[in-house]
Amino acid sequence: MPAGPGRQGPLAKGTQLAVRKVTWQKVGGVTEPGRYMFTFGWLTVAAEDLVIWQQFPDASFTLVKMATTDDVDEFHLGAFELSENPPPGGES
Repeated sequence: MPAGPGRQGPLAKGTQLAVRKVTWQKVGGVTEPGRYMFTFGWLTVAAEDLVIWQQFPDASFTLVKMATTDDVDEFHLGAFELSENPPPGGES
């Protein structure tokens, strides 16, 4: 399928996509679901995202850009990764 408006063509071999991730600390430890303004744009945090951060405070989420009609960057949280460092006091 050819590239067109809103579409990109295939990536050249060896090209890497920049994946932006955020941690709970990076977003100020928000405690309520909602829409927040950060230096990278607007971020919508869902209640389900907060549950993960409460259980795994060092987890990092991928920022997923939302389609908007404005010239404003809007994101929501996508897949998450758990830190390789276990939480303090964790049992093996």
